[in-house]
Amino acid sequence: KTPVTRTHRPRGLAADSTMAVGKNKRLSKGKKGKGKKIVDPFTKKEWYDIKAPSNFSVRSCGKTPVTRTTGTKIASEMLKGRVFEVCLADLNKNEDDAYKKIKLQCEEVQGHYCLTQFYGMDFTTDKLRSMVRKWQTLIEAHVDVKTLDGYVMRLFCIGFTKKRNNQLKKTCYANSSQQKLIRKKMRDIMTREATSCDIRGLVDKFIPNVIGTEIEKSCHGVYPMQNVHIRKVKMLKKPKFDITKLLEAHGDSKTSAAPVEDSGSKVKVADSDMTAVDAAE
Repeated sequence: KTPVTRTHRPRGLAADSTMAVGKNKRLSKGKKGKGKKIVDPFTKKEWYDIKAPSNFSVRSCGKTPVTRTTGTKIASEMLKGRVFEVCLADLNKNEDDAYKKIKLQCEEVQGHYCLTQFYGMDFTTDKLRSMVRKWQTLIEAHVDVKTLDGYVMRLFCIGFTKKRNNQLKKTCYANSSQQKLIRKKMRDIMTREATSCDIRGLVDKFIPNVIGTEIEKSCHGVYPMQNVHIRKVKMLKKPKFDITKLLEAHGDSKTSAAPVEDSGSKVKVADSDMTAVDAAE
């Protein structure tokens, strides 16, 4: 016998009856969201210029979009705190520094300019990979430093051993005690250089790799070093925001070091007035 299949239908519903339109609310309506117009989000945006501190030769280093001020959402408040990553080659017009990436954070908005401050530094991946080779020792160290104006940063240093002059041996490995001594020298020099200046002076040291060269010279007696760099700078703490210091960093501060005495300027007197004064005397 062939099995008989039965179709079950809800109780009280006839076989030829159809569901009422009013029962299922979606049947009478069209496709959901059909009448919604697609608006390009960039019609509501406005563009602001990013202004780098005076440490760099190129001050206007890019643009950033932000939604226009509407109600309680103020455009300038949305811009504050944004971090921009810019290549140092673009900031200083020097292609030799293309492997350094500078982070700038927007701290104040004046007109259509975002005034930024240094926020960190990093190396490109290809530069780091190109320095790591066989038959040498990689030595790394990091230290937390505080600048004179209250910025707390973490500096990461990297360096590699190199062959001595007239060395015939293929490898140039440093033993653990030498590595330990080199790491200590790295930390001491980074701390000394960073704590003796403000953030503006420290950025000036990062750009030409002053600290790396100093470490290389100092460690030469322990083991010859090469490719010593501050590979990364991370901002940990910032002092309370001060607009005058930011304007000084941008070279826009109008305040002078000492008050200048106002001697005035000579006033031209008409000839008729001079004759009247002489007659009165």
